[in-house]
Amino acid sequence: MQSASPQAPLVRARNVHKSFDQLEVLKGIDLDVAPGEVVVILGPSGSGKSTFLRCINHLENIQKGSIEVAGEQIGFKPSRGRLVRLSNNAIARQRRRIGMVFQQFNLYPHMTVLQNIIEAPVGVHGRNRQEAIAEAKALLARVGLSDKADSYPRQLSGGQQQRVAIARALAIQPQLILFDEPTSALDPELVGEVLSTMKDLAQQGLTMIVVTHEIGFAREAADRVVFMDGGHVVEMGKPEEVIGNPQHPRTQAFLSRFL
Repeated sequence: MQSASPQAPLVRARNVHKSFDQLEVLKGIDLDVAPGEVVVILGPSGSGKSTFLRCINHLENIQKGSIEVAGEQIGFKPSRGRLVRLSNNAIARQRRRIGMVFQQFNLYPHMTVLQNIIEAPVGVHGRNRQEAIAEAKALLARVGLSDKADSYPRQLSGGQQQRVAIARALAIQPQLILFDEPTSALDPELVGEVLSTMKDLAQQGLTMIVVTHEIGFAREAADRVVFMDGGHVVEMGKPEEVIGNPQHPRTQAFLSRFL
């Protein structure tokens, strides 16, 4: 594995294309994300935002282009002038540096909160169980759920379950964490507690790519905002530029529904 220099982007996407059968969802995405940067991706449903996140984590194969994380191409390796898909074990190793938080919490219902958090570090990555438990308890404190270690997901609110999911994503000690509309499945009164946790992570210097419709979060927490539409990056820049003074008519039309 190559290590990224301090100046190099942690994430480097170039000309990324993705299709599902005849439907072209990503049409040449270029994006760099620096270490410690928080990038929020906005856009209408069907614009390719979530698909792009899933390609970064190689939950979806790309048909063209490249995605690198920490200097290593995700999912493929060059061989004799062409790209060859990596083995499942190699892809799993790459995913160790990338955490992901989904719309649905995807917690194991038969496991306690603590068991959910240590499952991947111990069962997949082979970490010492006692060390993993200590780290999990520290992460629960970090997301404000120290008293829920022995609870089951059904005993938690949606906002609490999503904060557990965030702790679980952090438990693998990722270099990068991806958030795919993490508040979209929550009741409105529970959104704030999850966004507050995410803001704390942003302030602690975690590299984050966040797909969301929460314009307030983008304005307050993002270093850069990317607006996608129709499989393209239409506009990107600082929040005060893209949200406060959008230049593209499509961005203007989209934001007018929220602001």
